[in-house]
Amino acid sequence: MKVKPADRTASVQEYYFSQKLRQIDQMRKSGIDIISLGIGSPDQPPSRNTIARLSEEAAKADAHGYQSYTGIPALRKAFAEWYKTFFRVELDPESEILPLMGSKEGIMHISMAFINPGDEVLVPDPGYPTYSSVTNLVGGKIKYFDLEEKNTWLPDLYRLDKMVDSGTKAMWINYPNMPTGAKASLRFYEDLVKFCMKHNILLINDNPYSFILNKDYVSILQVDGARDIAIELNSMSKSHNMAGWRIGMAASNREFIETILKVKSNMDSGMFRGLQVAAAEALKNPPSWYDEINETYRQRRKIVEEIMDILKCEFDRNQSGLFVWGRIPDNIRDCESFVDEILNQAYVFITPGFIFGRNGLRYIRISLCANEEILLKAKSRISDYLGNK
Repeated sequence: MKVKPADRTASVQEYYFSQKLRQIDQMRKSGIDIISLGIGSPDQPPSRNTIARLSEEAAKADAHGYQSYTGIPALRKAFAEWYKTFFRVELDPESEILPLMGSKEGIMHISMAFINPGDEVLVPDPGYPTYSSVTNLVGGKIKYFDLEEKNTWLPDLYRLDKMVDSGTKAMWINYPNMPTGAKASLRFYEDLVKFCMKHNILLINDNPYSFILNKDYVSILQVDGARDIAIELNSMSKSHNMAGWRIGMAASNREFIETILKVKSNMDSGMFRGLQVAAAEALKNPPSWYDEINETYRQRRKIVEEIMDILKCEFDRNQSGLFVWGRIPDNIRDCESFVDEILNQAYVFITPGFIFGRNGLRYIRISLCANEEILLKAKSRISDYLGNK
């Protein structure tokens, strides 16, 4: 008899990028030079002092044992100082911060800690696909809410008010937004916190893009009373070029943090001490370090905008984050076929917006995580293909 997978696996599919990267790998093995502008994996290194600190700590004989589930005090304190300096938010490092192995881990932990089977979860469309897949895995019921260009990619609270009921348990938001690059103001956060308090909805803000092409550092926790109803996730993947290090955090009130810890402590055995010490060092980077990183992204963005122009896509030049999000021309059938055509004919991979939801069907996303030489090469290939079409 064949062993059957758990029923919950039928509720999710393999991650789109996992499938696409496998296809790209096969194309490369066949001799085709594919340029991938799909994934937002920073290609610049962390700060030199961060790498030096990791090396120094890893060389210690006593640095390789199990660590606390709550992270070392130095890392929690560094996260607290980071939030105080840049977000103007005071957090107790002992009780209101929980280091994580990346914020993606936190999405699962929070969902397992708070969502019962059948609970309704508000998920943005377009939005990060993991919000939906994790909700399915824990047995929650997804209620998508629209993010639309005409509303600057912010949820319409009037429409949301008509969607929620006593079964609505949680709401995911993500600003600065991925994939659209839209930003949210503190005033909007204030209105959203009031909305969630009114309906007793857990509000989770996934906030890893604040430092990319943006100096308006806004946290949901800046709102008075937000800590009673909200959790904020953050990550060092994008802000500090440490995607592969898998270091993030959750911040909220003591009770919420303790609840998340109940799940986390049963799923890992603590993070390598060297990573934690080096992360604490990285969080001390001065504003000038972020400025230097962003100047590189700013120059790259100019080229990506030129690629968008060649593709005849419309986009907002004020977007933040690691991507440019653009609307495809009206004469194009759909974003998936458009992306496949560019991949198969110009050998450049860009991301179709449909993977982020129904409201992404007419959009594409191009990553800034490639150097200028690669971006110019991609621009030339696309221009040559479309020019000869």
